[in-house]
Parts: sequence; structure tokens; C-alpha cells
Amino acid sequence: MKKIGPKGMKWLKIIHVFLVVLFFGGILSSVALTFHIDFSNYDESYLGYKSIVVISDNIVRWGAIGTLIVGLIYGFFTNWGFFKHRWVGVKFVLYIIQTIVGIFVVDKLMLANMELLETQKEMALINPIFARNHVLRDNAVYFQIIVTIFIFIISYLKPWKKRKVPAKQN
Repeated sequence: MKKIGPKGMKWLKIIHVFLVVLFFGGILSSVALTFHIDFSNYDESYLGYKSIVVISDNIVRWGAIGTLIVGLIYGFFTNWGFFKHRWVGVKFVLYIIQTIVGIFVVDKLMLANMELLETQKEMALINPIFARNHVLRDNAVYFQIIVTIFIFIISYLKPWKKRKVPAKQN
């Protein structure tokens, strides 16, 4: 396969950083909203959850999909590959795990609670399923934040590099 040149790599990096900012910024924004929802007030809870759904659908999801596509481009069309460097492979695996948690835990619980708010109205706020879903969703989001920070650290430090063997001195 043809590899991306230096100019293309710069643009790919710019796009990658932009998409990660969308993804992580959206997650942090939804957490900030969650902290300020008064769950004793139905209207505020409904609007808060509705806002979180909008952020998830229009910011987090596009950042996640875009980041995955950019990761695939890096893997297939650059010299980085997927597992040539252990730290790149770890990042890729962690991102896949994080994305699965986002889709099958965070989104599922968020949408379940949104449905409870729409169907049960004020009664949803005293429903133990709503409370359990909310706590589980929050914990899954905290997991995503921790994993993302760990991925940032790995990206910066690039641990587990191949060690260069010093040349023999004559």
C-alpha cells in the first residue's frame, strides 16, 4: 500500500488532534452537565439528560468515529502500523475497549434513562432503575476519562520503545 508522505502526516495529525478534542471535550462536557443537574427537579433532569444526549450524538460520536478512522489510516497508510510499536498497539486496543464501553454501556444507559424520563415523567426520578442506570453510566464515563488520560500519557511518553543497541567501540 502507498504510504502517506510528510505533508499528509502533518494534516493527519491536525485532524487527529481535532477529533480527539471533540471526543474528549464532549465527554468532559457531559460530566460537567451531570454535576449540575438537580435530580429532584424533573424539568431540569429532563433538559440535562436531553443536552447530554445531544452532546453525545453530535460531538462525542463524531469525535469517536473520526478518531477510529484516523487510527485506521495511521495503521494502514503510515509506517506506524498497528503493532509495530507496542505503545501504539496498546493505545489502539485501549481505544477500542473505550469505544465499546461508550457504545454498549454509556449510550445504552443514557438512552434508557432518557426513555424513562419521557415515559414516566416525574416518577422516573424516584425509579431505582433510573438511579442505578445513572450511577453505572457515571462510572463508565469516569472509566472513559481515565483511559483517555492514560492514552494521552502513552502518546506523549511513547513507552515500551525498542531499545537502541549502542554501536561497538573499537
